[in-house]
Amino acid sequence: MLFQHTDRHKNISSTPQNTIKQANQRYVGMHYKNILFDFDGTLADTREGIIRTVQGTLMHMGLPEAAPADIAKTIGLPLTECFRIATAVPDNHVEEAAAIYRDIFPSLALEHITLFPHILETLALLHDYGTTMAIVSSRHHMSLDPLMTSLGIVRYIPLSHAYGEDENLRPKPAPDLALKALSDLGIEANQTLVVGDTVYDLLMGSAAGCHTCGVTYGNQSREQLLTAHPDYIIDTFSECVNA
Repeated sequence: MLFQHTDRHKNISSTPQNTIKQANQRYVGMHYKNILFDFDGTLADTREGIIRTVQGTLMHMGLPEAAPADIAKTIGLPLTECFRIATAVPDNHVEEAAAIYRDIFPSLALEHITLFPHILETLALLHDYGTTMAIVSSRHHMSLDPLMTSLGIVRYIPLSHAYGEDENLRPKPAPDLALKALSDLGIEANQTLVVGDTVYDLLMGSAAGCHTCGVTYGNQSREQLLTAHPDYIIDTFSECVNA
């Protein structure tokens, strides 16, 4: 089964066989006028770069390395939460850790960040179809904007359609980033799909009144994503346009 539709009003995680059915629309872009994408784990494979930079930050602070799996579990949360949850950084030093992380990120992470398969060609198809697209990310603009540019995403999603951690809004899973995108772009929530790889993305989208789609190739499993009751589950990004 490729592009899957779920019923968010039922207990998906406990009875997935009974609550998932094949979607009948040809592709998402035909059914939704607007799509809000998460960045890390949805468009770009940033896991290795993030783990390397967290470990480099801890080394700089004279602290022990963290378990890579613990770091990966926090991807999608604000950077300070990553250090608070997954590392030995004291709570009163998480802002310092985040500042060090941002400073060393370009030298440690950039060469390890790539797009997932079929990202640009799928964005091109959605762009040509006339879909309004934006990015809603927990990443700070000082890294999000250069990554969008270097990876070629700006050909289809302009930087003015990117919303990051430094919008001074409540972070995911609060709906604030999605609501700001909806307001700024003048688009309706009931015509908008939020696509992400974590429950934080999906909960943000549903709280904003949008439809939601989880991707299983990112940082959380299908089982984890189903606990947020997404409308769709896809296994590859190209399923956004090929059902």
